[in-house]
Amino acid sequence: MNNDKLKAVATTVRALSMDGIQKANSGHPGLPMGCADLGALLFGEVLKHNPEDPSWINRDRFVLSAGHGSMFLYSLLHLSGYGLTIDDLKKFRQLGSLTPGHPEYGHTKGVEITTGPLGAGISNVVGMAVAQEMNAGKFNTADHKIIDHYIYALAGDGCMMEGISSEASSLAGHMGLGKLIVFYDSNSITIEGSTDLAFTEDVAARYAAYGWQTLEGDGHNLEEMAGLIEKAKADTSRPTLIKLTTLIGKGSANLEGSHKVHGAPLGADEIKATRKKLGIPEDQDFYVAPEAVEFFDAKKTEWKKGYDEWQTLFSAWAAANPGLKKELDASFSGTVDLSGIASPGFKVGDSLATRSASGKVLNAIADGVSNFVGGSADLAPSNNTAMPQHGDFSVANPTGRTLHFGVREHAMGGMLNGMAAYGGLRVFGATFLVFADYFRPAIRLAALMNLPVVYVLTHDSIYVGEDGPTHQPIETIASMRIIPNTRVLRPADAQETEAAWIMAMERTDGPTILALTRQNLEVFAKADGWQETAKKGAYIAKDCEGTPDVVVAASGSEVTLAIKAAELSAKKVRVVSVLSRELFLSQDKAFQESLIPAGIRTIVAEVGVSSGWEGIASSSEDMLCLDRFGESGPAGEVAVKFGFTPENLAKIIG
Repeated sequence: MNNDKLKAVATTVRALSMDGIQKANSGHPGLPMGCADLGALLFGEVLKHNPEDPSWINRDRFVLSAGHGSMFLYSLLHLSGYGLTIDDLKKFRQLGSLTPGHPEYGHTKGVEITTGPLGAGISNVVGMAVAQEMNAGKFNTADHKIIDHYIYALAGDGCMMEGISSEASSLAGHMGLGKLIVFYDSNSITIEGSTDLAFTEDVAARYAAYGWQTLEGDGHNLEEMAGLIEKAKADTSRPTLIKLTTLIGKGSANLEGSHKVHGAPLGADEIKATRKKLGIPEDQDFYVAPEAVEFFDAKKTEWKKGYDEWQTLFSAWAAANPGLKKELDASFSGTVDLSGIASPGFKVGDSLATRSASGKVLNAIADGVSNFVGGSADLAPSNNTAMPQHGDFSVANPTGRTLHFGVREHAMGGMLNGMAAYGGLRVFGATFLVFADYFRPAIRLAALMNLPVVYVLTHDSIYVGEDGPTHQPIETIASMRIIPNTRVLRPADAQETEAAWIMAMERTDGPTILALTRQNLEVFAKADGWQETAKKGAYIAKDCEGTPDVVVAASGSEVTLAIKAAELSAKKVRVVSVLSRELFLSQDKAFQESLIPAGIRTIVAEVGVSSGWEGIASSSEDMLCLDRFGESGPAGEVAVKFGFTPENLAKIIG
């Protein structure tokens, strides 16, 4: 380990970070400058990676959970050869640049996942560590360990305060994820000032209680940090937290250690003084030390050697295991082959809750798609998400495909993102619909990253009944529908549930929510070819002779309600099942009008808020919706109270 050259790298990270932020007049120089020594060590000596192949499946993963310190990562990606140029650094936080304010997955090479909200990155790396165990358990053999690396994260005091990190870290300790190493940048500063204002707990003791190995050291001592990392790797049965004491803004002439350096540019005078303190040219911005360039140029040869050795290992593994090779290629392709899935064969007249139908379809998918994994936030018996024939995941049983997240919805959401971003898996997570509020930020990030995560969200309405308004979602579906790139599917019966699952699995560019009922729904007769039409978001569930007098657009359990109401009405009524409102509204006008003709009175029926249905209903009076919270009581009685009966809907139809 060449300490002098690593120090030159660290100095360069400090220089590039403060200049990029100053040029943008926006950003957070405190962490990049404070953690520059760790960054130099990680990217220079620790990480197993090859910048020429950022998607190498056996690379170490590094996640900057404290994503506001993004110039830390961008500077190191530039120096180590990931294709970021000095011009890119000069465009920090500018429109259309490769260096946005927080690192974005799929946008900048070397960025493993999008971390914005603090603590999210910790949940992501826990998911990545699970994904590594699953893939290694499946593809490694006694003779060839083709997946064998580490997952690293850098987190700050803010990450440690956020609840999501506590949830995820608790589960990581329980699971014994020994390939996970988290660096805790303990600089005792937040935006408002010293962490003593609101945060005095012993973080290391908390992590020890979670079941982690905990180590502590000086975040500016290269030799000590290198030793701590070796100790972390030596403990293969526990994840490791390495608490590093650092000075925020390390190197700044006058602001080092102050909260003023956390989230604001240093200013021209302070930068000039800091350059002098760092011993770099005072009149040169975006300075790169020649020693840093020489260091990484030499490293490229070393990295390529390790990469080529792995390629030789991989080729030998592939030759010895052609079946596994084929499966690995399929798993990491990002698509799934659904041709071998056996349909549960739901028939007209069958009566079952869509959550129950989902469980049957989910298990059929699991039997036909070997990399399909997931679990529930302690609600598998209610969500119908157990896959007993495929075992429960643990480090001791890494090929188990059912995950037990415990009562940790937020961590579940973040872990699913990490698993999906890692690759090789198609993932799902489940809870009650109303609890989606706990992990909405993770859903939003999945949408932002185009990750095909599937969420099984059951107990979708006031038909939850006796549990009362705390468990009866009336606004939750609407709040999910407005997240861009998020597809919400609310199927009307078991057959639609199967179609919804197929749509979710075929999707590769974003998350899908399946909103499912607790109560039984009867499978109704449908016209031939309805599944293909439903893929556009809606189809005709019940038609009439000739041009309809009224169209009722309904979703989920209210489709059955609408069909019964249509049978009570003297008018010619067409019932349209809106499986996905946002998908239907994204279609061209011709398709929309093939289902809901222009000029025909249209009524909407959904046990939820009316918001968003204005574009379909003819008027506010033509919406049988629920713009208030529900009540506790037997489901049928609650439905009667709020007017969700065939008789009341028939009265609205007229």
